[in-house]
Amino acid sequence: MTLEQFQSTIDDTYGERDAERGLERTFMWLVEEVGELARALRSESHQRKVEEFSDVLAWLTTTASLAGVDMQEAAARFERGCPKCDAKPCDCGGRRP
Repeated sequence: MTLEQFQSTIDDTYGERDAERGLERTFMWLVEEVGELARALRSESHQRKVEEFSDVLAWLTTTASLAGVDMQEAAARFERGCPKCDAKPCDCGGRRP
């Protein structure tokens, strides 16, 4: 599945409900899911980590949709490697933009 397909699936599945909730409240759900991922990374099973990564990806994607951002366009910034120095691996000190 491409990022474009994933974003479309998330929009079809949750878009109406997310739009009713609004961008700010949806973003708060994303933040909560990142916290759950942090807990899973510390001690839980591989399957639990997969679930939490997928939840974060879904909430990030729906937040992007509500903000009018295409995830494929966002990902394209890293197409050539580091967006600052265009190198793989990064040659500008490892700090992300």
